[in-house]
Amino acid sequence: MRRTILVLAIFLMWAVAFCGFRPHRSLAKSGSKRLLYLTMSAGFKHEAAAFSRDIVKQIGEKSGAFETDFADDLTPFTAENLHNYDAVMFYTTGELPFTDVQKQILMEYIGQAGHGFVGVHSATDTCYDWDKYGQMIGGYFDGHPWHQTVTVDVADPDNKITKFLGPSFQVNEEIYQIDDFEAPSTTVLLRLDPMSVDRTKQGVHRRYYNWPLAWTRRWGKGRVFYCALGHEKAVWESDWFQQLMQNGIKWSMGDFKE
Repeated sequence: MRRTILVLAIFLMWAVAFCGFRPHRSLAKSGSKRLLYLTMSAGFKHEAAAFSRDIVKQIGEKSGAFETDFADDLTPFTAENLHNYDAVMFYTTGELPFTDVQKQILMEYIGQAGHGFVGVHSATDTCYDWDKYGQMIGGYFDGHPWHQTVTVDVADPDNKITKFLGPSFQVNEEIYQIDDFEAPSTTVLLRLDPMSVDRTKQGVHRRYYNWPLAWTRRWGKGRVFYCALGHEKAVWESDWFQQLMQNGIKWSMGDFKE
């Protein structure tokens, strides 16, 4: 009888311990990569910037691909701290108050150390006075004459980042035009279908590269992914956009190549 009680007690202790066990975050995700997401506005403040933070965090957690830390100022941009991250992500506007030292640190972090950079929507509407930033991301915002439902063509349908999208899709969004686009050194992933908009509208700027909406490029040893979509909260909530961002972030971290 005593032996039976002892065995039962041991079993109950094991069951409680097993059922109550929850792996510590560092154990559960010890293999995860890390993303630093900067949502700082020194100009127009997009409501979707703050809204997107939880979504980006959830994308990383659900996929198990990365963990996300957030920044709303430039304090984390030190050489010592940045090397804790596999990529940085910007949803920013205006002239961010980077010091010359911080600018050099970020460019070396991407170009020399080979880390990733991800820009979304207004990440091209920032740091106009910093030439290397524009060269790194691949171009600058040059107006948004359309805010409507448009057709987006998948310019690189065999690319692992965009292959799941099919040949084209429709989305209700604010559509950016890009100036100073580094077309020769850039792989365009998404492009506006010009037949889906009024090209005679005031403020429309026609260029030989038309209207690229997402791309990848190399900056030295680093990988740069940019997507001009993401103004609308509804876009962030959509499954396809979350998959696109997951793929772009993972690509920037070197998890898969084109």
